[in-house]
Amino acid sequence: MASASAVAPMPTVAVAARRRLAQPVPVGALPPGSEGAPVIFPGKAPPKLPFPDIGGLAKWSVSSFKFGFGPECLTDDDPDTFWHSDGPQPHYVSIEFPRKVSVQKLSIYLSYPLDDSYTPANIAIRGGTGPVDIQELRYVSLEKPDGWVTFDVCMEPSEDGEGFKHVDLYVLQILIINNHMNGKDTHVRGVKVLGPLEPKLKEHEEPFPFVTPPFTMYECIR
Repeated sequence: MASASAVAPMPTVAVAARRRLAQPVPVGALPPGSEGAPVIFPGKAPPKLPFPDIGGLAKWSVSSFKFGFGPECLTDDDPDTFWHSDGPQPHYVSIEFPRKVSVQKLSIYLSYPLDDSYTPANIAIRGGTGPVDIQELRYVSLEKPDGWVTFDVCMEPSEDGEGFKHVDLYVLQILIINNHMNGKDTHVRGVKVLGPLEPKLKEHEEPFPFVTPPFTMYECIR
């Protein structure tokens, strides 16, 4: 696992969090003009998005924690429990997958009204093939969030121009750079790791089409 002392300097330009939305955004989309800014879904329940939740495939660990407030609180689907760090900044969550996976979005439950100075203010997202081969994917700045902060892990536009590219990785890391009001330790109440949407098949389209002539010549009844 990468040590906290090995963290590289963060970029000076932060991505400002979008003002909290009263209603969830349309499926698979961000508000017009948001340019990929984080969207905050109010309430304790995770937003109902079409992206598959792949967090259950991974091994979760954290930089430090107080007894009873460990990494299991990030994935227990209980908004009243939380990971409580207990060490020097920056704090981090490390999510290690047994095989390469594609990650599209992260959804993180934070609550400034409940956690005050324990609430993260600046977060860096990192990914790579292993703890020693990891690079920064995105940097997010938040202002008193209350709800599920949801955003794409990569800001590079997709090839079709709709949305952003997913990232293929083995290790995903959420780095808590600092907290509101310069708080020392941090609280995170839940994390969802979301994969990309599966492509929809057109009518009469085969999920595993034949590609070689000997097979394609027999794919239709004559």
